[in-house]
Amino acid sequence: MTILKNGTLVTPNGLFRGDLAMEDGKIARIAAHIPAGSGDTAVDVGGCIVFPGFIDGHTHLDLNNGVTNTADNFETGTRAAVCGGTTTIIDFATQDKGGTLMHALDVWKGMAEGVSSCNYAFHMAITDWNDRTKAELPLMREAGVTSFKAYFAYDNLRVSDAELLDILKSLKPIGGIIGVHCENGPVVNALQKLELAKGNTGPAAHPVSRPAEVEAEAIDRLCWLGRLADAPVHVVHLSSELGLEEVRRARQRGQTVYAETCPQYLLLEDSVYGLPDFEGAKYVMSPPLRKASDVQALREAVVNGEINTIATDHCSFNFHGQKTLGRDDFTRIPNGGPGVEHRPTLMLTSFRDTLSYVELSRLMSENVAKLFHLYPRKGALLPGSDADVTVWNPNQTWTISAGNQHQNVDYTPYEGFRAAGQVKYVYVNGVLAAENGEPTGAIAGQFVKTKT
Repeated sequence: MTILKNGTLVTPNGLFRGDLAMEDGKIARIAAHIPAGSGDTAVDVGGCIVFPGFIDGHTHLDLNNGVTNTADNFETGTRAAVCGGTTTIIDFATQDKGGTLMHALDVWKGMAEGVSSCNYAFHMAITDWNDRTKAELPLMREAGVTSFKAYFAYDNLRVSDAELLDILKSLKPIGGIIGVHCENGPVVNALQKLELAKGNTGPAAHPVSRPAEVEAEAIDRLCWLGRLADAPVHVVHLSSELGLEEVRRARQRGQTVYAETCPQYLLLEDSVYGLPDFEGAKYVMSPPLRKASDVQALREAVVNGEINTIATDHCSFNFHGQKTLGRDDFTRIPNGGPGVEHRPTLMLTSFRDTLSYVELSRLMSENVAKLFHLYPRKGALLPGSDADVTVWNPNQTWTISAGNQHQNVDYTPYEGFRAAGQVKYVYVNGVLAAENGEPTGAIAGQFVKTKT
């Protein structure tokens, strides 16, 4: 048995000063004092904050965008995740056109099995909606997948409004939920062509071709389809104040709308697209970074409890050799940015004066687990829960840099960010997976089924 002693534990009921014991991959006991017996390992975590392991509900590892593969696969991405305090990721298995959901799940599980340092679950991205796909939904639940993804953008992924309405209705019998990439794809295509026709080929044309209006319109459309289906909807990577206003309107109508945002939309601004030497390509992601006013609006929404979860949308491509593929055409810059390692540090530092440890734990762990049917197995420090535990030292200061990260990518969008606090210990299923921000080498991750 491993006993973490003298820590400040972040529990569902608030902070608790005491000890936590782990045995056989589970939290065995929480008490003010747990004596260590012979054979037990006692770890003094005095002065530290003990969180339930953080859960990143939105990652893209080992992804092929049709031209190139992401820099991070499941081996490197999950190793980076545990170094930053994340003990479970939820990635996206993506159906091929003409393919089945079960085949997609088997492919993604095969990429993750035996190499993952942290736990992994899957959303299923539906790209080819038909009677065969619909018939597979109960099979997905049996296989441990109850959350799904659809796209309003990208020609090779996009579903129609009518198809999404049918998907929403079809998920109700299995208790499933769908997250949607909310951008108006045909409008984006038209705006991209317009920018290229003007001779605007650099990264600065990216946010112009994907303005906040195309996000807000798609969120509005999603919410009305959810109302028609009498089903909850999930807005992923919310990036703009206009989009936030559409979420608010739907909630005021009485709808259940879950909203996820990401550190990049809470910390970074679109001025970076004008950086010299093509450096702006590092920040090409969709939705793009927004104005300072959008950042402020989203930060206020986080503090006010209007945002349900904070994920990363980690989708890493190297600047050299990958992002530079679009040097003469911004539409060819691989979309995405790295972040799976740094989310806890960024949020715990950035919101340290406005959110409590309990509130931050909900945003990065508990709420994620509840939304995706992992709670209380994950997302809570409770007896019987999985022994996924992150110990945070609030007194350690350091600077984020590409040179000290474990993400397998040649840059970080947060270069030079001064962090107030650092991960001290990370346990995955009771196994020490990282210490002082460095991996132990343990491959402790397991496939986690979501259950309704």
